[in-house]
Amino acid sequence: VQLQASGGGSVQAGGSLRLSCAASGRTFSNYAMIWFRQAPGKEREFVAAISWVQWSGPSTYYQNSVKGRFSISRDYARNTVHLQMSSLKPEDTAVYYCAAGRSSWPPVNPNGMDYWGKGTLVTVSS
Repeated sequence: VQLQASGGGSVQAGGSLRLSCAASGRTFSNYAMIWFRQAPGKEREFVAAISWVQWSGPSTYYQNSVKGRFSISRDYARNTVHLQMSSLKPEDTAVYYCAAGRSSWPPVNPNGMDYWGKGTLVTVSS
């Protein structure tokens, strides 16, 4: 079972990036998919999540600081989740991690995740 995050990079403030997380080894259709981030010297924090409910349309949940700027989506057929990040700010600089879990909703606690991917670095310069 593997989660592979990609799409990180360096961008100027106000720019956009799209992160992707590809899952392999099993289907994650019955898991919530979550993005966390960890800035240097800080704890890992929740960013955005999308639920496992496919037939009625998945639910999404965002950290307040990214609402209106970030958008999470998932492709069930490709077992992939995306995080579209726009209007990026220097404070968004961090290593971004994707995770899968199904213990609670919204899944804001990193300790409750079942699977983790390796991170991808996002650097936003002013």
